[in-house]
Amino acid sequence: MARHILSKSTFIRGIQCHKSLFLNRYHKELRDTLSPEQEALFSRGTDVGIFAQQLFPGGVDASPENYYDFSPSLKKTKQLMSRGTDVIYEAAFHHDGLLAAIDIFVKDNTRWKIYEVKSATSISDTHILDASYQYYVATQSGIAISDISLVHINTEYVRHGPIDIASLFTIVSVLKEAREKQNFVRETIFLLKTVLKNKSLPAIDIGEHCDSPYPCDFKGYCWQHIPENSIFDISGLYSKKKFELYNKGIVALQDIPDDYDLSPSQHIQVKCALNNEKHIKNDEMKRFLQDITYPLYFLDFETFQPAIPLFENTRPYQRIVFQYSLHYKETEYATLLHFEFLGDGKTDPRRPLIEKLLPDTKTPGAILVYNKAFECTIMKELAESFPEYSGEITERLSRIKDLMIPFQKKYYYTPEMKGSYSIKYVLPALIPNPPERYEDLEICNGDIAMNAYESLNTESNPQKRERTRHALLRYCRLDTLAMIWILEIMEKCGMK
Repeated sequence: MARHILSKSTFIRGIQCHKSLFLNRYHKELRDTLSPEQEALFSRGTDVGIFAQQLFPGGVDASPENYYDFSPSLKKTKQLMSRGTDVIYEAAFHHDGLLAAIDIFVKDNTRWKIYEVKSATSISDTHILDASYQYYVATQSGIAISDISLVHINTEYVRHGPIDIASLFTIVSVLKEAREKQNFVRETIFLLKTVLKNKSLPAIDIGEHCDSPYPCDFKGYCWQHIPENSIFDISGLYSKKKFELYNKGIVALQDIPDDYDLSPSQHIQVKCALNNEKHIKNDEMKRFLQDITYPLYFLDFETFQPAIPLFENTRPYQRIVFQYSLHYKETEYATLLHFEFLGDGKTDPRRPLIEKLLPDTKTPGAILVYNKAFECTIMKELAESFPEYSGEITERLSRIKDLMIPFQKKYYYTPEMKGSYSIKYVLPALIPNPPERYEDLEICNGDIAMNAYESLNTESNPQKRERTRHALLRYCRLDTLAMIWILEIMEKCGMK
């Protein structure tokens, strides 16, 4: 078989951007490095797809060993169909340079049904388009298709005992929509083939399409002309407005017209960046710090959201808290104490977490967090799931104070914060050389922590498990240490 020209993913890529399609075909070396978060997203999609095969058990897998060569998969699919196999996983078809690998292919008398599995919780227009492409290739290959459906996660499902596969997934027929889009698919395929045949890079500028429907993996190449401190760094400015400015030739912050409609917060960000100056509201800072009195706790949670519920009475993508770091200072100059919890990755971590957190925070004292809305939501969800602890949890909630407020409201802002009030930006802005830095850690953000913890569920190698646990503990500990260092800087600046 000659190398295919288009697949489902490149068909969607081409609809999003002809330039991205061309680069993906001829200049893969320019592609951005896949982030750990993106790798985890793809892995999740694969895992959900394999899990969904249980909807139609007993099938035969036709997927290739090498995804750069589908010839064996095409041959195996043809053989399985001729033998009368009822269910085929990853059935492959090729027609006129087009490749389709179908998640679940089910025999329906003399015809076949297509099931495309999505790890999403609802159906999008993009899902309809890629299903329409699959339908086109299958039917053009001479296969009689009786139905095509999208299979997605049902967020209303609650696990009770073993997973109920039929309830975990929702199956929606999109046959009508797929048929209606066949002319569009045919015309688009012709256009995309022409783009690739021309062998010249399409002259397409950056735009909102760079992130819709998916973030493009050639942004590093296409966006290299955008300078530091550009309009794209302005926090809270809608993408549409940013590109309206860009299309008028306004890119650098100094090019923004004086009368351009920015919010007060955005004005502060732009002014500080242009003048390389800090913005400090001393009175507001003093008022905030006067409400922060010792003894003090510094608390941070980590959560994960498994697509397939791992524990009793949980839903798909439900946020599950699995870890906390807690520092305690009785006075400003007292010895710093540290407490922590990390689940085992195998069992529901919530009850043992509560049963350790409540004694650890029993002594009176304000509980400082960074982003009160997040931590309070976690605590309220715990109280709801474990009502026997709701009284004590409610008491802890009454003591929570938010260290993020001065930075969120820009009582204190520096250009290094880049418009963000995330602790990952605030810490290096206030302390350029902190004792520990996030970028030096193996796990350096919440998304990576989430994926690392989820991996413990299936990791059997003791050394790898211990390494992951150690990295998780270091990361969460740095979050609470960062709060302590930030507060110390405020106090040393004489703001209290």
